[in-house]
Amino acid sequence: MDLHENAETKTVTATFELPGMKQQDVNVEVHGNRLTISGESKCSDDYNKGSYVVRERSHGKFSRTLQIPQGIKVSTLTM
Repeated sequence: MDLHENAETKTVTATFELPGMKQQDVNVEVHGNRLTISGESKCSDDYNKGSYVVRERSHGKFSRTLQIPQGIKVSTLTM
């Protein structure tokens, strides 16, 4: 995750890299002054075939919660 604040435009941009995931499989929620990104990465059927020596991609549920900086209007959040 990268978090960037632009003082001139008074915006904050959070960038998440979620390889192999579709936008509709990612949940974005705001509760009070907290932004939560969550979802579930599923293992493909091909993943269980063969004999892997190294598997570095993780699968399963994930969640990340960020505190929204003061002065940011929650109504202007976009995805």
